[in-house]
Amino acid sequence: MGGPVSFFFEVLFSGLLAGVMYSLVALGFVLIYKASGVFNFAQGAMVFFAALTFVSLVERGVNFWLAMAITLAVMIVLGVLTERVVLRPLINQPQITLFMATIGLAFFLEGLSQGIWGSQPHGLDIGIRDEPMEWLAERTGMFLSQFDLFAAAIAAVLVTVLALFFQRTRIGRALRAVADDHQAALAVGIPLKQIWAIVWAVAGFVALVAGLLWGARTGVQFALTFVALKALPVLILGGFESIAGAIVGGLIIGASEKLAEVYLGPYVGGGIESWFPYVLALAFLLIRPEGLFGEKHIDRV
Repeated sequence: MGGPVSFFFEVLFSGLLAGVMYSLVALGFVLIYKASGVFNFAQGAMVFFAALTFVSLVERGVNFWLAMAITLAVMIVLGVLTERVVLRPLINQPQITLFMATIGLAFFLEGLSQGIWGSQPHGLDIGIRDEPMEWLAERTGMFLSQFDLFAAAIAAVLVTVLALFFQRTRIGRALRAVADDHQAALAVGIPLKQIWAIVWAVAGFVALVAGLLWGARTGVQFALTFVALKALPVLILGGFESIAGAIVGGLIIGASEKLAEVYLGPYVGGGIESWFPYVLALAFLLIRPEGLFGEKHIDRV
């Protein structure tokens, strides 16, 4: 099988699967912003730090699963320390102050990771090859990567776990209460500082998963920090406070950039995939600035 229709769906599905990868990074932003109102500019650096730590341990002979466990512990500790050392002293400060603190944290993590493990690029093999699935190609004519399908499955499991965590657990309900109103949460006895520490620890775990998948696809190198920039259009479309929005926004960005590159790229000289998501996000800001799943804020003037 083949033809224009199969090719269209091949591009569409590959874009959707790539969008899941963007969603993983966007999830880290959403978790922090949802609980504390802080836009964590250091999320890309956390992704790079996690991937570089893991691959460096593996290259030094540490067992794959042991290296993952060690890296997970490191990322949880990093998240807790970030909340305690960097953000806790800045409680009640203007949002721009907290944002600048995360920018400083990003540069610190980039320097720390390369100071400990070196700055040379690394290849990362997690056992899943980035090659087309032959049985799918034979039956449908579509060449979809088994790595993309694996990444999508991992993202689906992660999102499901996070959704259940937020909806069904006591800590999850406390997190939602903190997200709705910090002062009200404090008034009913919810330990705000502990909740923030938990959120940063979970964000560290999300950074690890995103770092492994992105590192396996593009290699573990300094450029991995810039993957966070691709999450910005995702957040603008989906909303900064919505886990579901991060997923939907990622799917829209992934699909639209691939389709634009294939069908519009030839008319504008190619390379549209790198900037089209930002144009789409800019257009979306003019129509619905709070995002698809964001809450409208009405200010009295």
